[in-house]
Amino acid sequence: MKNKEFKSGFVSIVGRPNVGKSTLLNRILGEKIVAVSDKPQTTRTVIRGIVSDEASQIVFVDTPGIHAARSRMNRAMVDAAYGAISGVDLLLLVVDATAQRDDVFVREVATKAGAPIFLILNKVDLVEPKERLLALIASVSRLHPFAEVVPISAQTGGNVERLVELIRERLPEGPAYFPDDILTDQPEKVICAELVREKIFRLTGEEVPYSTAVIVDSFQERENGVIAISATILVEREGQKGILIGKKGAMLKKIGQAARGDIERLLGTRVFLELFVKVQERWTERTAVLRELGYE
Repeated sequence: MKNKEFKSGFVSIVGRPNVGKSTLLNRILGEKIVAVSDKPQTTRTVIRGIVSDEASQIVFVDTPGIHAARSRMNRAMVDAAYGAISGVDLLLLVVDATAQRDDVFVREVATKAGAPIFLILNKVDLVEPKERLLALIASVSRLHPFAEVVPISAQTGGNVERLVELIRERLPEGPAYFPDDILTDQPEKVICAELVREKIFRLTGEEVPYSTAVIVDSFQERENGVIAISATILVEREGQKGILIGKKGAMLKKIGQAARGDIERLLGTRVFLELFVKVQERWTERTAVLRELGYE
């Protein structure tokens, strides 16, 4: 039974691509449920991560990076991100402390928000000298009456625990929306697809990752406790298929081995992972495919 002072709320994480939103969520959860890479636009859908304790429950909403969208898929990603700005209890606006300032974007998001905003300065471990960070905090604080300006390093975990404490302090009284023993509302097969797609981003060149998607076709637990997963990687052109498979299947094997390790850690059991590559021309513009993938 939760006590009367139990606090809960929804907290959206928004920002430009590659500022570390998904790395931050994975760090807070202590588990990888969201694909991360050094390439922008890795996150494509809204994913919820849940942090619970005896006195509170925080439902984090990770979003795709807001960018100039061209394809139908990318427009759906940006729409999803803007949609997550409203209807929440708190907004975390994440910016890269090492990158060029984007004050127009910060002000634009701030004016759309209907909740208190924490401006999160990420990657502060890379800012030198430290006097520069103090000047940055003072400068961005003048852009908007933020509820907090919090410097962190999602990569190292620096100041992340303090950020979570500040979030809890801001939560309203409310119920637990999810069981206290789950980390996300996403099905396991969806997270597994994300982990496979992350390895594609990490292991292939600039062009290929943006034209790929992963669909888990089957997810079955065998009698010996091994989970057998079969997944299809969609690409738009035959040349991309060849790159993903690699010489004598070497690249596909490398992707599968790397993904299987993360999936086994997530599920806590041995996994048999089988990957296939399928060409589906212009799938990023096809409504039916985007809906099946959860992008629309």
